[in-house]
Amino acid sequence: MSREPFVVVGADAAGLSAASKCRRADPDREVIVFEKGEWISYAYCGMPYFIEGRIDQLSSLLSLSPAKAADRGIDLRRNHEVTDVDPDAQTVRVEHDGERFIQSYDDLLVATGGRAVTGPLDVRDLDGAFTLHSMDAAAAIDAYIADPADYDLARIADTPADRSLVEANAALDAPETAAIVGGGYVGIEMAEALVGRGLDVHLFHRSDHLLPAFGEAVAERVEAELGAKNVTVHTNTPVEALAGDDRIEGVVYRTAADDAETELGVELAVVGIGITPNTELLEGTGVDHGDGGAILADEFGRTTLPDVYAAGDCATDRHVVTGEDAWMPLGLTANRAGRAIGATVGGDPTPVGDIAGTAVVKAFDLECGRVGLLDETEATAAGFDPVATTVTAGSRSGYYPGNSATDVTLVADRDSGRLLGGAIVGADRAAVRINTLATALDAEMDVCELEQLDLAYAPPFSPVWDPVLVAAKVLNGQRSD
Repeated sequence: MSREPFVVVGADAAGLSAASKCRRADPDREVIVFEKGEWISYAYCGMPYFIEGRIDQLSSLLSLSPAKAADRGIDLRRNHEVTDVDPDAQTVRVEHDGERFIQSYDDLLVATGGRAVTGPLDVRDLDGAFTLHSMDAAAAIDAYIADPADYDLARIADTPADRSLVEANAALDAPETAAIVGGGYVGIEMAEALVGRGLDVHLFHRSDHLLPAFGEAVAERVEAELGAKNVTVHTNTPVEALAGDDRIEGVVYRTAADDAETELGVELAVVGIGITPNTELLEGTGVDHGDGGAILADEFGRTTLPDVYAAGDCATDRHVVTGEDAWMPLGLTANRAGRAIGATVGGDPTPVGDIAGTAVVKAFDLECGRVGLLDETEATAAGFDPVATTVTAGSRSGYYPGNSATDVTLVADRDSGRLLGGAIVGADRAAVRINTLATALDAEMDVCELEQLDLAYAPPFSPVWDPVLVAAKVLNGQRSD
């Protein structure tokens, strides 16, 4: 008996990973991928580095091309927007070039990703005001920053970038002062990118420390690093409005000290205050939602609708520490879940894997990493009695050139000693050390077991007692106090 196709909505990390794996697992299975735009399979995390100029061409951020997708036997249909899902009839409604048609499926994957949120700050129709959540936005910001006489369209060659948008931004006078709204991943990376392009950069953050997901120890060092690199950091300073008629002229913010509105004149504003999952496609279907409003998915990526899966930035995953559903939109999470769902649909049931929120970010010369539960309030709400410590240790043997102070924060459950989370910051290979903690969390290690790990030692790479081991030793002793 012939089967209806495996239909995928969204042609980025989760969607194309699933499509590719399904075709390999079941070469006879028809796989159709609908993408409402032109862009597919691109490296979102590389955008700030393209804007900074470290990457010469936008095409370097592209992974799987339409031609390669076709070579894999994937029926990729760009500029096709799926507007409705009928889970009872197992069909989707699709719009293309003003026409509508119905496509049946046996299995459906919703991989619609997420979108930037801007709160009260509307960047639409205001030249020089941007969010950074698409390749077209990256191309436009890059062109806007450049001197009109110097911009080279080769920067966007061999990509589907909106050329008219790029040319319009390239024709405007180059900005001198920039405001970044939001001190998360995008804000920190864009601060470095814009300083690298010669701008005077102001970074605004609503709460009292940057990178809230990384904890205060990381935030303190990052704030100092940004200040040393001539970024003016405004914490406890919410931006309430963007000023300007046709082009950005300033940002209006309120200071915590005197609760007074102040306007800073700028010619560029990048709003990076977060994202929200794109779940509208399943509205009215009765699908369940979980953390962050994302589509609730089980250990195999299945939603509460029959034969409908969800993965990537629009879906939840199981948190390795709490065992509860969690929404943490990160690149590996999307790719891994998509691949697992493709295997399942292809006949090999494969769990998508638990997540720990493992993340790293570069802040000029600092490397920052985080994993698991760091916030003690969240840990308490999850049923733990958290105890935490932060230690500073050398990244290499003290006598070896390049040794740098590395701060490690660990959080554990006081009674059981189970490791709950950790964060690391330093200038010398600090970020990769977070993978040790991610592995320990997945293995449900306690801090005593972490302290006993046989980590590699040689003067160019680590002191005898790696900073992670030092932190585990201190925290293990602290639990007994």
